Amino acid sequence: MDGGRGQVNIALEVLGDLGLEIPVCGMVKDDRHRTRGLYFNNVELPIDTHSEGFKLITRIQDEAHRFAIEYHRSLRAKTQTKSLLDDIPGVGPSRKKALMKKYKSISEIADATADELSAMPEIPADVAEQIVTFFKDFREKN
Repeated sequence: MDGGRGQVNIALEVLGDLGLEIPVCGMVKDDRHRTRGLYFNNVELPIDTHSEGFKLITRIQDEAHRFAIEYHRSLRAKTQTKSLLDDIPGVGPSRKKALMKKYKSISEIADATADELSAMPEIPADVAEQIVTFFKDFREKN
């Protein structure tokens, strides 16, 4: 694993709680966060930084970092594009886009009547009612 003694011990504890016996090895870093050795069975093992084994370990580490970074980017992207409209049944991406194009803000949509909303070709009467009900309930809760 990418972490040192602390992460190894936590992983071993979790595995023990699950009744699993899996060897766990961690990476020991220097002051500049470069791997300088491995931590295994409560012992720090030095590693030749010019060996093929070290190159393999660093490639695995780089791939794990890339995966984690991409995963966190996707989480941030989802939260940055989240809107109250996403919580309204019947309002998908195209209706959301049409509403935002016409009304310019969530407040304007929330103030619209069902008749005003259903006058839009993209919004059927039942969805217009759901939008109005959603914002009425939302205002009562908040």
